[in-house]
Amino acid sequence: KVKPQLEEKEGKTFDVFTAVEFKTQVVAGTNFFIKVHVGNEEFVHLRVFRSLPHEKKPLSLHSYQSSKTKHDDLTFF
Repeated sequence: KVKPQLEEKEGKTFDVFTAVEFKTQVVAGTNFFIKVHVGNEEFVHLRVFRSLPHEKKPLSLHSYQSSKTKHDDLTFF
C-alpha cells in the first residue's frame, strides 16, 4: 500500500518491492520500520505509520532511507 507513495517521492518505479524484515513501535498508532528489497543489491528502509483503528486513516509513508544494503541494520529513525 505504500509502494506508490515511495515511487512518487523517489520519482521512479520499482519492479521489485519485497519486504524482508520489519520492526514495530507502538505510539498513538503503530510505526512500522520495514527493510524492502527494490532490486539488484539495493534496499530501502521505510517508516510507515498506521493510525488507531477508530481514526480510519490509510497507511502512510512517514519517511524512508534509500541506498541501503542487505546487511544494514534496520533501526528506528
